[in-house]
Amino acid sequence: MQFGIFSVSDITRDPVTGHTPSEAERIDAVVEMARHADQAGLDVFAIGEHHNPPFFDSSPTTLLAAVAALTRNIILSTSTTLITTNDPVKIAEDYAMLQHLAKGRLDLMLGRGNTVPVYPWFGKDIRKGVHLALENYNLLHRLWREDVVDWEGEFRTPLQGFTSTPRPLDDVPPFVWHGSIRTPEIAEQAAYYGNGFFANNILAPNGHFKPLVDFYRQRFEHYGHGRAQDAIVGLGGHAHIAKRSQDAYANYRPYFENSPHGIKIPLEEWTRATPTSVGSPQEVIDKTLTFHDTFGDYQRQLWVVDGSGLPQSEVLKQIDLLAEEVVPVLRKEMASRRAPGVPAAPTHASLVQAKYGDGPVRQPRPNPNRGDNTTGTSPYQDTDPGQVAVHPTA
Repeated sequence: MQFGIFSVSDITRDPVTGHTPSEAERIDAVVEMARHADQAGLDVFAIGEHHNPPFFDSSPTTLLAAVAALTRNIILSTSTTLITTNDPVKIAEDYAMLQHLAKGRLDLMLGRGNTVPVYPWFGKDIRKGVHLALENYNLLHRLWREDVVDWEGEFRTPLQGFTSTPRPLDDVPPFVWHGSIRTPEIAEQAAYYGNGFFANNILAPNGHFKPLVDFYRQRFEHYGHGRAQDAIVGLGGHAHIAKRSQDAYANYRPYFENSPHGIKIPLEEWTRATPTSVGSPQEVIDKTLTFHDTFGDYQRQLWVVDGSGLPQSEVLKQIDLLAEEVVPVLRKEMASRRAPGVPAAPTHASLVQAKYGDGPVRQPRPNPNRGDNTTGTSPYQDTDPGQVAVHPTA
């Protein structure tokens, strides 16, 4: 099972010191978080996508490329890539390039996001949000698996004889998680393709996302990808840890009470009623095991540890406590509870093995330039002869 952290890239005033970090400070801090998580032995670091203050991460690929150069083992992901307002062609190109730079240590989570104005900013209609998400991923899926794509849909100009470059590393696309908090159509799409489904599991009552996860599992089995219990599920969460429970509550209380989410109930009541984990390492372990009780076997657990204005020194302590005292115990406990045959989370290595076994791995090599910066009717030396690129004429 994979354990890690994710950030929504918020910039929030520290209610204890009164300091509001600059964008530059937060960008540097998140890169340091990722490096620290890698050195501490966590499995995953993920970053969100927003295009408005008080968030800074409008370009996850740029940030994750920098992190890829500074880390060695940790899987890099997004927590969310906006499939509705980004062009799927650009997603295909940008994340394939990032996959190469990260040497396969990359997957991504697709979602609609939760910022209403982002749709008109990018020329999209929020009333078509679900349709955009479905159509755009259907195209992205093909772009990563077909050397030549002819396509026509509702929301972007048609493609004729198009090849997305670079091809995915080893001709194996990054694994995709579909994230949703309310939309069964997204869970259906994840199940149809045999992709992962991620429930953020924060800011909602305990078990709130179980019906959507159960629906995804049922449809995963319906489409023949395996048993319902084999479906690839990820969960989010929010954690604040200290050696002593009372210190965790005392330290986190001012940040919780001044959270931009406007939560008005006491912290103790909030932690009882929701998946938020506050307390000693053992309390966080126990709370996380209740997720297994609720959702069954799952493959990825990510926590937010840097929100609400927490100072960087405290964020790094949270990473250390997770890596040293929480995750090792959870690895053993989750493994002991796992039903026989339930798969691990896909990685680039496992996907390459599944596609090629012990055979040779494809390394696409383009045919030469034949004028107008194209390779003619066949983009690669080993392209399927049936996939003929017929380009539009001017």
